[in-house]
Amino acid sequence: MSVIVRVPATLRALTAGESEVAVEGSTVAAVINNLEDSHPGFKERILDDAGELRRFVNLFVSDDDVRFLNGLSTEVTTGETLSIVPAVAGG
Repeated sequence: MSVIVRVPATLRALTAGESEVAVEGSTVAAVINNLEDSHPGFKERILDDAGELRRFVNLFVSDDDVRFLNGLSTEVTTGETLSIVPAVAGG
């Protein structure tokens, strides 16, 4: 099943400038693993050393934050969108 991953500008160097890429996977974790296989460098920017989502990275399946769903185990279906959204800080 193919999911559309929306890539923020800060990570587009990993996708040759593409803002969206199609990736296979039935869970968020599987999508991240397959994204890493096709575009190396994503995993270390999205996940910490323990394999958990970094605090400053937000992932949304459609419009739902995976932290309020099943985390990396959140299921995704064909055609859904997984958005990578870096946290914004400042004042």
